[in-house]
Amino acid sequence: MRIPYVPNPPPASTPSEEAIIARIAARRSPRPLQALDLALLHSPPVADGWNAFLGAVRTRTLLPAALRELAICRVAVCNSAWYEWGHHAPLAASAGLGARALAVVKAADLDAVSEEDRAGAREDGLGDKEWAVLCYADEMTRNVRVEDATFERLRAVCDEREVVEVTATVAAYNCVSRFLVALDVGERNGTGPDEVKH
Repeated sequence: MRIPYVPNPPPASTPSEEAIIARIAARRSPRPLQALDLALLHSPPVADGWNAFLGAVRTRTLLPAALRELAICRVAVCNSAWYEWGHHAPLAASAGLGARALAVVKAADLDAVSEEDRAGAREDGLGDKEWAVLCYADEMTRNVRVEDATFERLRAVCDEREVVEVTATVAAYNCVSRFLVALDVGERNGTGPDEVKH
């Protein structure tokens, strides 16, 4: 990382900081604090807000895990955020996206994905709804502004709450990936996506 991580366990200079660290540790439990946490904890108030926001996006929406992780993984690919990919691609696989589906998620250009690869990905969990989410995440990440046709494809397969939750997930993980890549959290810049065990 471009700056040192805070020590683990993180030092706290006030009861408020102790409470922040405890909230982050509780959300991560049973896993230990992650490199991202140890970067963010240079600023406990930022880490606290981050934890609350990302905690809501990850654990309090109604999106199925496969859709959520698919969107996060596409953001990771578009932004070359391989630390993010390394954490979320296994979750996508656990949620039902097979190897051929994840190969399409990793594609540099979705427009260049062949019909044969799309068909294989469909058999591996990348159906019409997942494809709509994938294209929306891609366009939102690369261009910010989403074309009407892309939005309508998503709207045809998602209700209003799902549209908001997909959009919030893509926006949130663009924030995450930009932080990760700018500071090289996890020392993954310049590497590439890990292979995912199925």
